[in-house]
Parts: sequence; structure tokens; C-alpha cells
Amino acid sequence: MTVYDRPLTAVEILELYFIENRARLLDVAAFLDRIDRYAGAAEAKQDFRYQALGKVLEILCQGGENRTAAIQLALSDPTSEPLASAVGLKAFGAWPGEGA
Repeated sequence: MTVYDRPLTAVEILELYFIENRARLLDVAAFLDRIDRYAGAAEAKQDFRYQALGKVLEILCQGGENRTAAIQLALSDPTSEPLASAVGLKAFGAWPGEGA
């Protein structure tokens, strides 16, 4: 039986996907470093998207089995009322909060 004929173990998943996910974390770190180095860093850190990233990084570090769902919820609009019109709006990838 090969590794592909059965469910993978946690160790096998770690061995297969570690490098790819290490690279993703380095991309996030490089993105945050760029913000820190450029003019307007203080303003950028007040932006709801920057703050949302900080929040989801905390969720990521807390551990547990439901990090994916918790991160998706943290970035999503929790309201249930549809907008009258989405003309001219664009997706931000994070919810700016009430009144934005």
C-alpha cells in the first residue's frame, strides 16, 4: 500500500506540505515588513485590513482544530441585511466594521 492508497498521517502531512507553508508564512512576514519600512506605516497599521491580519494571526497561533473557520468568520461581514446596491463597491477581503 502506498501513501496515496490510504489517509495520510499527521507526520506525512507535515513532511509533504511544510516547505510550501513555510513559504506562505515568509510571504506574510515580508508583506508586513514592507509596510513597516515605508512612509505611512502608522496610518497603514490603523487600517481595518491590517488590524484584521493581526487578529487572524492571533487566531492562527492559538491552535485548536477550528482555526480555518475562526479566521474565515473574523474576516467576514457578520451582518444579514443585504445592501440596496453593490454598484461601485469592491471586495476588501476583510470586513471594515459597522458604519464603514
